[in-house]
Amino acid sequence: MSYLPHPNSSERTINCAIITISDTRTFETDKSGQLIRELLVNSKHVIPAYAIIKDEPVEIEAEIQILKKRVDVDVIILNGGTGIAPRDTTYDAIEKLLEKILPGFGEIFRFLSYQEIGSRAIASRAVAGVYGNKLIFSLPGSSNAVHLAMEKLILPELVHLVGQLKK
Repeated sequence: MSYLPHPNSSERTINCAIITISDTRTFETDKSGQLIRELLVNSKHVIPAYAIIKDEPVEIEAEIQILKKRVDVDVIILNGGTGIAPRDTTYDAIEKLLEKILPGFGEIFRFLSYQEIGSRAIASRAVAGVYGNKLIFSLPGSSNAVHLAMEKLILPELVHLVGQLKK
């Protein structure tokens, strides 16, 4: 389905920061971060920042605070740390920062995930919202989940959502 309730008025380049949350990944082994980068670049968006940080709430929040101040960043896309394991702290770190939550993102993501992986989708704490006039998406670390979220939800709405923030 390619329904667009409000067609994008123009093709626009969006500046997106990528943060991979992982205790073990490196730039060479970060398949999900590289996939996000590839999909954004293929859609003519720009990546002014890309980092891999430990799954530590203080580090996650500090990185978001830095990116919040950058004028060359419109969107922050995080991947990893959205489950319920003790080391999964991304949701806990960003949920308290979000000034506006886009509940539909998490709801629809989990619905789409359910269609692919079944009831295990309930363990995902994927979330999106706004902080400091930046759009934030927090995705699971699995490449399949990243692909699903990027293709079905983020890329189709990125220009529109950033346009709404800039009004």
